[in-house]
Amino acid sequence: MGLPRGRLFWPLLLLAAVSSGILVALYSSAVELHLGPRTGARNTTSSSQAFFGPKASNSRTRKNLLCQHPLSLAVQRDPRFRNLFNLSTPVLLSGDVFTQQLWDSLSQHKAPYGWQGLSHQAIASTLSLLNSSESARLFAVPRELLPGCIRCAVVGNGGILNGSRQGQNIDAHDYVFRLNGAVIKGFENDVGTKISFYGFTVNTMKNSLISYSNVGFTSVPQGQNLHYIFIPSDIRDYVMLRSTILGVPVPEGTDKGDRPQTYFGPDSSVSKFKLLHPDFISYLTERFLKSKLINTKFGDLYMPSTGALMLLTALHTCDQVSAYGFITSNYQKFSDHYFDRMKKPLIFYANHDLSLEATLWRDLHKAGILWLYQR
Repeated sequence: MGLPRGRLFWPLLLLAAVSSGILVALYSSAVELHLGPRTGARNTTSSSQAFFGPKASNSRTRKNLLCQHPLSLAVQRDPRFRNLFNLSTPVLLSGDVFTQQLWDSLSQHKAPYGWQGLSHQAIASTLSLLNSSESARLFAVPRELLPGCIRCAVVGNGGILNGSRQGQNIDAHDYVFRLNGAVIKGFENDVGTKISFYGFTVNTMKNSLISYSNVGFTSVPQGQNLHYIFIPSDIRDYVMLRSTILGVPVPEGTDKGDRPQTYFGPDSSVSKFKLLHPDFISYLTERFLKSKLINTKFGDLYMPSTGALMLLTALHTCDQVSAYGFITSNYQKFSDHYFDRMKKPLIFYANHDLSLEATLWRDLHKAGILWLYQR
């Protein structure tokens, strides 16, 4: 029996073909969004990419894909960490929240957890400069307006990175955090070159410039798109931050006479500088890194390490976090730092609890909340 040859036959046939094509396209799109972007037969992703999902070559395409492994979901799935994490906790301190009530509250605790014994004038004058909307958030625009997954790498200085050849994987992240003696020149293949945030206390920054100058750390990282995260471990951090934004020499204290542009470059726009909230440091210490050292004679010295604070900052602001150069269970196989010219053992000082930190990173990795580079 032949096909009908009526006047409406060809228009109907064309309409059927077009409709079929639309349905196929919609089905293919739905499958791709659910399963992730198509990949070739050969799997060339790194271990971190396999954990967090493949990274598309085109950034705009990748940004439009859904997060396959957001850490917030991993937190909710884990009974222990679900009770520890509060992802709505304010991370940064800005002038907008400086009130008498906040002063009274934080004056009950010593730095870095508060302002006990510190100058009200120094604190107030510093926070009055952090008056832009960007001072209260890590990223340039509100987090909810950023499309897609925000993938962050936090790069510690551990010897495990020497010979790791992780530089390309590190630089593939949207944002890269570095800290203290972040030596890059000569180690690009192992640690990459990208840097979005540099975290430090004034004490650790200046000690790094002294201790690691012989291996190439002769200046603090600088760049147009680089942001600095001050950790308020003492009054000198507030005073240095104020002088940095004003573009004037430090007027008083331990660093009197220092010219901040020597460290951070001539651009002193307030948006480049961030300040961790003392309450955030208290929250991290109480919930994640409450060391037994607190109840010893070293209690006043104890605080989480700079690396720990940067990694936990990323875990409270990014969708996916990779940790490189952090202490692992086999730390004795590696030198203290990746840039050491001769192998040096990791020394455990009383101001940090690196064993406790190592346990935390291991547990977060097992829970799928972060990816920890190990070898």
